[in-house]
Amino acid sequence: MENVRTDPENAGVEMKRKIVEVLAGVRRVCRRDSGMVTSEYAMGIIAAVGFALLLYEVVTSGAVRAELQSIVKKALSARM
Repeated sequence: MENVRTDPENAGVEMKRKIVEVLAGVRRVCRRDSGMVTSEYAMGIIAAVGFALLLYEVVTSGAVRAELQSIVKKALSARM
């Protein structure tokens, strides 16, 4: 095997190619869409509010309210 000397001009071209590849990779990572857009936030908020209203209606219904009051009364009247 013989010693191959690298031409300084070709080494510079190779280095430039590697730098361009690294910068292209950085750009790809920075441009990646990793978040939600405004419409997705709006739909998420609407869904959360709808679920909160449904949960509020269930918790404040007569049967659930009576059960919660019963649990609280039992807990407060318990002897220690």
